[in-house]
Amino acid sequence: MRGGWWSLILTALVVYLIANLVLSFFDEGNEPTISYTEFSKQVDDGNVTKIYAKGDAIQGQLKKGQDNPEGDGKYTKFKTQRPSFADDKLWDDLTKHNVTVTAEPVVQHRSFLSNLLLSLAPMLLLVFLWIFIARRMSGGLGGGPGGVLGRKAPPKPVELQPGSQRTTFEDVAGIDEVEGELNDVVDFLKNPDAYRKMGAKMPRGVLLAGPPGTGKTLLARAVAGEAGVPFFSASASEFIEMIVGVGASRVRELFAEARKVAPSIIFIDEIDTIGRARSGGSGMGGHDEREQTLNQILTEMDGFSGSEGVIVIAATNRADILDPALTRPGRFDRVVTVSPPDRGGRESILKIHTRAIPLAEDVDLAQVARTTPGMTGAELANLANEAALLAVKLKQEKVTQAHLSEALEKVQLGAERPLVMPEAERRRTAYHESGHALLGMLQPGADPVRKITIVPRGRALGVTLSTPDADKYAYTEEYLRGRIIGALGGMAAEHVVYEEITTGSESDLEQVTNIARGMAARWGMSERVGRLSALPNDAQQAYGLAAAPQTLDVIEGEMRRIVDECYDEACRKLRDHRDQLDALAEALLREETLEEKDAYRIAGVTRMTKDEA
Repeated sequence: MRGGWWSLILTALVVYLIANLVLSFFDEGNEPTISYTEFSKQVDDGNVTKIYAKGDAIQGQLKKGQDNPEGDGKYTKFKTQRPSFADDKLWDDLTKHNVTVTAEPVVQHRSFLSNLLLSLAPMLLLVFLWIFIARRMSGGLGGGPGGVLGRKAPPKPVELQPGSQRTTFEDVAGIDEVEGELNDVVDFLKNPDAYRKMGAKMPRGVLLAGPPGTGKTLLARAVAGEAGVPFFSASASEFIEMIVGVGASRVRELFAEARKVAPSIIFIDEIDTIGRARSGGSGMGGHDEREQTLNQILTEMDGFSGSEGVIVIAATNRADILDPALTRPGRFDRVVTVSPPDRGGRESILKIHTRAIPLAEDVDLAQVARTTPGMTGAELANLANEAALLAVKLKQEKVTQAHLSEALEKVQLGAERPLVMPEAERRRTAYHESGHALLGMLQPGADPVRKITIVPRGRALGVTLSTPDADKYAYTEEYLRGRIIGALGGMAAEHVVYEEITTGSESDLEQVTNIARGMAARWGMSERVGRLSALPNDAQQAYGLAAAPQTLDVIEGEMRRIVDECYDEACRKLRDHRDQLDALAEALLREETLEEKDAYRIAGVTRMTKDEA
C-alpha cells in the first residue's frame, strides 16, 4: 500500500507542473508585448482607451485592434516597458488624447491561490476516481477494519425469507449414503458436549465432491437446517480481488463472525477456484492473491487461532486438482462423493420436485425414473418444471404422463425446429437414423431403442434415443463395442445405401472417438497398449502431453483398429438386414416419429427385456 501512495503523490506532482505550464501558456497568449515605439504611435493616433502603470511597466487597451508589427495577428490588450532614459511628456500626451489611467490592472492575473486550486483540480479528480474504483473492487481498500478507505459490512448468516422453512434432509433424496455421512456432523452440532466428554473431535471440514447438479449446495443447507445453527454461505470467487490481501482479510472476517455465533457452519461453493494445488513459483514471487487466500483458509481451519465449533462445508466438481494441504486430516477430513442418483433415487427426487405440481392419475414417476439414467437432481427438477410449463402452455389443469414424456424429449433431444427439408434430405436422414436404431436392436447387450424421429431437434436433423433398462456402473468391452457400432450405424447406413457419407455424422464420430480412446488408453482393452492408464480423464486437453510419443502412436493405431473393426461389422450387419433397414426408413418417412414398440415391430426384432428389479 505504501508504494501505492508514493505513486499517487508522484502523479499529483506531475499533473501540477503540467497544469501550471498550460495555464502560464494561456496567460501569455492573451496579452502580447509590444514595443514602446508602437505604444507611443497608438497614443499619438488616439487609439488607446486606458492604461495601468506600475513603475515602468505599462498595461493598456486599444479602441480598435491593430496588427502587431512584432508578432502574428491583431491585438487589443497589450503590455510594454517604458525606457528609463525616455524624457517624453507621456502624461501630457495621455491627457491630451483622453486616455484613462486606471488604478487596477487592465488584465487581471490570477492569484497564487487561484492558480494552485486550478492546478490541483485534476489531481483531486484522480484521487476521487481512485477512491471510487478501490471501493467498488473491495468494498473499501483492505476489506476489513484496518482498511484505508473504509470497510465492507461483516458477513451475516443466511437469513430465511418470511414464511419460508429451513431446508432439511426431507428435502434431499436419492443420496442416502451421503446423508448418512453428514448425520454425524448434525449430531455433533446438536450435542457437542457428548463428543467432548469422550475426547472425540469432529471433522473441521467436509468436502462435497461430485458432478454439477447433484445437490451439494442443497446438502449443505440441509445440514444447517437439521442442526438449527447459523449458516454462512460464500462463493470462493468472492474472495478473489485485484488488490492483494483483500481475499485473506475477508476469510479472517468470515471465520471471526462464524466463531461469534458458534456452533455454526460455513459453506464455500466452488472451492477449486482458490484451492488449486500451489505451484513452486509464481510470477509475483509465489504470493499472489489466490495463494494468500488459500493460505489464510488453511490457517483458519487448523492453525494457532483454531476454529472451535465452526464446521466448514465446501463443494467442488474438481476434487482432483485441490491442494493436498486442503484435504489432509485437520482441514477437510472427510471427502464425500455426491454421485448422480440411481433409479430409486431419481424416483424420490421426482416426488419431491412434483409436490407442488398437480399430477394426473396416469403419471408414473417410476417409469420416468427408469428412462432417465444418469440425470442429476438439478436435471430432474428442470424436467418437472418443463412438464409444468408445457401443461400451462396447453391450458391443462394437471400434468400428465404425456407432458412428462414431451418434456423429457425436449431436455434430452432438444426443442423441435420448424425446418422444412427437401425430400431427398429427409430420406437420407431416415436411413441414417434407421441405421442407428437397427444396429441398436441387433447388437447383443445394447441399450434398448426408445424412440426414433426425423423431426429436427436442437442441432440434429434426426435423433435415435436409446437408454438402458437399469443403471450401469461398469461396462464390458462387448458393450462398449456395441456402443461404437450403434454410433457408426448412421454413417454405415449412408455408405450401404448411397455409397457416400455426409457431415451428419460429426457428433457420432466425437462419441466414437471418446469411447475408443478410453478403451485403448485408460481401460486396458488393448493388447498392444497393455494394462495401463496412459491418458488422464481430461485427455482431450492433455492429449500429447501425458504419455511418451511412442505410446501415443500405439494408442492412435489401436483406436483406428477398434473403430475400423466396428465400422466393418456395422456395414456387414446392415447389408445382411437390408430389408429391415428399408422398412424402418419407409416407416419414418411416413410417420416421422416411431415409439419403442412400433420400431421393434416394424424392424421385426424381438425386444429382449431384462429383469428390472
